[in-house]
Amino acid sequence: MVNMDCERTRLTKQRRVVLEELRKTTAHPTADELYEVVRKRLPNISLGTVYRNLEILSACGEVLKLDLGEGKKRFDACMEPHYHLRCTECGRVIDVPYLPLEREFEEQFKAMGSFKITSVQIHFDGICEGCLKKMN
Repeated sequence: MVNMDCERTRLTKQRRVVLEELRKTTAHPTADELYEVVRKRLPNISLGTVYRNLEILSACGEVLKLDLGEGKKRFDACMEPHYHLRCTECGRVIDVPYLPLEREFEEQFKAMGSFKITSVQIHFDGICEGCLKKMN
């Protein structure tokens, strides 16, 4: 289903640059982190503008807004189905290939009544290889 508000939402210069810079990284930045990158191209942009544009891009399905339990939102321009690993030591977020887990739960969902899965966001917490090496 297409969001009608998104059809009318213009791709402003600021929104385009925010999206371009997010698409250049796989680091899953916060709005604050992305703001620092975008400011290099648009020195007069405000942090609030970056936040608003990320929210609009997320609502329109152009980017993913991730809540990984850190108290801050991260953003991801990769719209292909995938999961995330988050290192609890350094905070690094890594993409994980998609496995269609909803099929595994389909019978359980049917038992609950009518339910259509429209999106899945799964993340795993752990310790990355680099942090494990530092611990040993």
